Amino acid sequence: MKLSTRTRYGVRLMVALAQNYGKGPVLLKDIARGENISEKYLSLIIIPLRAVNLVNSVRLEGDCSLVDCVHNPSSCSRVPICASHDIWEIVGNKISEILSSITLDMLVKMNQEKAVNIMMQDI
Repeated sequence: MKLSTRTRYGVRLMVALAQNYGKGPVLLKDIARGENISEKYLSLIIIPLRAVNLVNSVRLEGDCSLVDCVHNPSSCSRVPICASHDIWEIVGNKISEILSSITLDMLVKMNQEKAVNIMMQDI
């Protein structure tokens, strides 16, 4: 029996993740670099692992803080008395909430609707 490259790399990926378990998120590019595997190839390998819940993923785009003091309250001494800080925190939370509610399926449907609208205009 001979294992495929995809299987061997998948095992290496899982081992690298296990070694970092409990230390927070691990970037795929860091695993790729450490294992000397193409990040693009690892991104294909991780898809089926996610599908069967062997791997969890998190977004690392950062938070939706509109001002520094929301993400880092210690950056401003006025946070405890600043009403605008509270407003920016509420707005940032709403932005996060909305972005989290959008699915890839929703985007595909929106894109299809726009394509149909453009085609209808051409008629």
